[in-house]
Amino acid sequence: MEPYAHGLLDVGDGHRVYWEECGNPAGRPAVVLHGGPGAGCTAAHRELFDPALYRVVLLDQRGCGRSTPRVLDHHADLSANHTWALVEDLERLRVDRGIERWLVLGGSWGSTLGLAYAQAHPDRVTAMVLASVALLRRGEDDWLYGGGAARFFPEAWAQFSAPAPGAMSAADVIGAYHRLLRDPDRAVRDGAVAAWCAWEAATLGRDPADTFPDPRFAATFVRLTVHYFRHGGWLTDDQLLRDAGRLRGIPGVLVAGRADVQTPVGTAWELARAWPDARLVVVDAGHASPGGAVAAELRRATDALAG
Repeated sequence: MEPYAHGLLDVGDGHRVYWEECGNPAGRPAVVLHGGPGAGCTAAHRELFDPALYRVVLLDQRGCGRSTPRVLDHHADLSANHTWALVEDLERLRVDRGIERWLVLGGSWGSTLGLAYAQAHPDRVTAMVLASVALLRRGEDDWLYGGGAARFFPEAWAQFSAPAPGAMSAADVIGAYHRLLRDPDRAVRDGAVAAWCAWEAATLGRDPADTFPDPRFAATFVRLTVHYFRHGGWLTDDQLLRDAGRLRGIPGVLVAGRADVQTPVGTAWELARAWPDARLVVVDAGHASPGGAVAAELRRATDALAG
């Protein structure tokens, strides 16, 4: 599953998006949408497909991974980095690669972006495989960043929420981190990145050093995540669930971990009820990760949808 082609696609606004293809050039087209925002695509994403059956396109979304310019400091211009720009980047990439329709696979934020893309361009989607579904509703944000999950991680929450004393919602906490990330003092900015990563790692049940070993990756991840969540993903509340009818006729598989703290299974269950062509699979696991039960179920789903 090593890439047989790769490049940088000029998508406008001064951005060039990294893409790569692997698998069978004559196989069923599929595109992988990474999480984060800002996590970038990895070799582990390729393993979610049978290389004999699929032509897999992977990309690093604007501002992260091997795409340029990369978001690394508080001077980065993020005005052209938003959900609907990413949606149109996918369309440009599809056309550039000569693909008529493709399967969309995404996890966590990648599921959000995948749903936004499919609802905007349903005629370009053959099927969807989504893990750790996130709809970016205010209630979901308040669960993870507004104190809901604090009951399970009180020590980690106390440290994470310290920059926003008396916070009543995710907006309060995210707003505080937005200000810290723009502070002229680099030590303050670096401290905010470290604190955000520590909370992410705690709710994933992992060690921060293992989850964010590269300071450049951590800075990009945190800046883009705060940027997107501060704007609610440029979605109206409940938009992706309300517009699930646009997915009619598109088969989908939704994989959720019963022990997923970051994106609890209830969100995927609601989406499955609003999208009759989707099938919900619940596994004994946490949030989506490159390996484990969630990844195994994603591979089963792509095998079943190979046609």
